[in-house]
Amino acid sequence: MDGVFVFLLVLLLLAAAAGVLGAVLKLTLALVVSFVLTIVLLMWIGSWYARRRFRGFQRDLQTRADRQRRRGEAYDVGPDTHPPGLPDGR
Repeated sequence: MDGVFVFLLVLLLLAAAAGVLGAVLKLTLALVVSFVLTIVLLMWIGSWYARRRFRGFQRDLQTRADRQRRRGEAYDVGPDTHPPGLPDGR
C-alpha cells in the first residue's frame, strides 16, 4: 500500500513540475465523480428491481392464499352431497 501512495505522490509531483497539475486534478475529479455516480445508479436500479420482485412475490403469495381459502370454503353441490351446515334432504 505504501508503494502505491509513493507512486501517486511522485506522479503528482511530476505533473506539478510540468505545469499540468490542474488538468490532472480535473481529470481525476471527473473520473471519481463518474465512478461514484455509477455506483449510486447501480444501487438505485438494484433496489428498485429487488422491491419489484418482492412485491410480485407478495402478490403471488396472497393469490395462492386466497385460492387456498376459496378451495377450503367451496363445497360440491353434486347429487351425492349437500352444503355444510344444512340438513340432509333425504
